[in-house]
Amino acid sequence: MNRIAEIKRKTFETDIKVRINLDGKGNYNIDTGINFFSHMLESFSKHSFFDLDVKSIGDIEIDDHHTIEDTGMVLGEAFLKALGDKKGIKRMGHAIVPMDDSLSTVAIDISGRSYSLVDISFNSYKIGDMSSEIIPHFFESFTKTSKINVNIKVLGTNDHHKVESLFKSFAKALKEATRIEHDQIPSTKGVI
Repeated sequence: MNRIAEIKRKTFETDIKVRINLDGKGNYNIDTGINFFSHMLESFSKHSFFDLDVKSIGDIEIDDHHTIEDTGMVLGEAFLKALGDKKGIKRMGHAIVPMDDSLSTVAIDISGRSYSLVDISFNSYKIGDMSSEIIPHFFESFTKTSKINVNIKVLGTNDHHKVESLFKSFAKALKEATRIEHDQIPSTKGVI
């Protein structure tokens, strides 16, 4: 099975290219123009063992919103395409990841229905060079185009730690949900 996909999307605001290999080794080549966001995607790749190439060019001279939102959308599309017919996947996954004072819990269902619940609060407007308010929106954007259900709860005091534990737990939950366990479509409907 070859679970690899590449998606490109160009608008007046962004030019994004994503390549993902769900059965990789966690190798990455990521450049979003937003250092903290690139670092989080690197962490996501490393902890999911998904090989990930991301090149995002956006209007970051305005702010980081369009770049992060569109990267989430394109990454979600690539993820969905790489899954193919979803035959044999575990479908559901979860992870709980601590990082110092922070704890992130992520539960995922690759259900064919997009829904995201992101329970996280921030003390600061910025984390490095990334707006904290865009972080829940990144996961919502990914969820919409990947057609998965995501439930996220993050506790803690240090914003950097909260976000890093979130990206790691998201990675681990997705890896678990995409694991091949059998030769069936895991749904009473026969499709996901």
